[in-house]
Amino acid sequence: MDRPQLADFLRARRTALQPEDVGLPRGPRRRTAGLRREEVAALCGMSADYYGRLEQGRGPQPSEPMLAAIARGLHLTLAERDHLFRLAGHHAPDRASRADHVAPAVQRILDRLQDTPAMVVTETGETLVQTPAAMALLGDQTHYTGLERSTPFRWFTDPASRDVYPAEDHDERAATFVAELRAAYARGGAGSRAARLVDALLPRSEEFATMWARHEVADKRSRTKRMQHPDLGVLTLDCQTLLDTDTGQRLLVFTASPGTPDADKLALLTVLGPRQTTAAP
Repeated sequence: MDRPQLADFLRARRTALQPEDVGLPRGPRRRTAGLRREEVAALCGMSADYYGRLEQGRGPQPSEPMLAAIARGLHLTLAERDHLFRLAGHHAPDRASRADHVAPAVQRILDRLQDTPAMVVTETGETLVQTPAAMALLGDQTHYTGLERSTPFRWFTDPASRDVYPAEDHDERAATFVAELRAAYARGGAGSRAARLVDALLPRSEEFATMWARHEVADKRSRTKRMQHPDLGVLTLDCQTLLDTDTGQRLLVFTASPGTPDADKLALLTVLGPRQTTAAP
């Protein structure tokens, strides 16, 4: 681990970012060149003290998940992310896993949607980053590891993951997840993440195995979703999807028609704070 170079690199990338780049107001009294340390720490989901020690060349070696969070918070390119990992004493992630890295342009859009439920997911349903409003609606979905990172895997192996949808919508949602996983499998082929998920699910879930055997390939996605919140009840939301063709990542944005009860419920999400239970997007 090259502490001095890591510290210099972090400082350089922080000062190169402007508040407008990450959806923050500049304010009339800003004297710092670029972002403040505490602003970057908040974007990375870590304490200001921890991030400050990294910039000062102190503290423990950051883990790979922590470095991935820093790469997202600083809007690093893939080349910059790889450099960050090497400076911290880790091997650069395999470029085959580039779907884990949120493109800076997509991250900039997300930064401007902090009061709107929005999230970036991979083609196999792994949540990479969420806005605070999305955490209030769905719970924190970024902390899972292994196969459980995938929404379809949790859907068919953990009944509690279905609580976000009304029971009468479960069949439709299950069909959607299977259709999307089949499409990802077709694109990636054997050895892909989608293939590994399918191989893991077939012996674990009879429901999945039955649906997978039907070979349904129609696009099951709906732009309207009904979601069930423990405090707000059922919300009928429009789900807009922005596809990043380079990575296959999808930016999901949930909105409601202005002036409707659903819009009023969405406005309450930021007041309620993160949902304690986690659910599938």
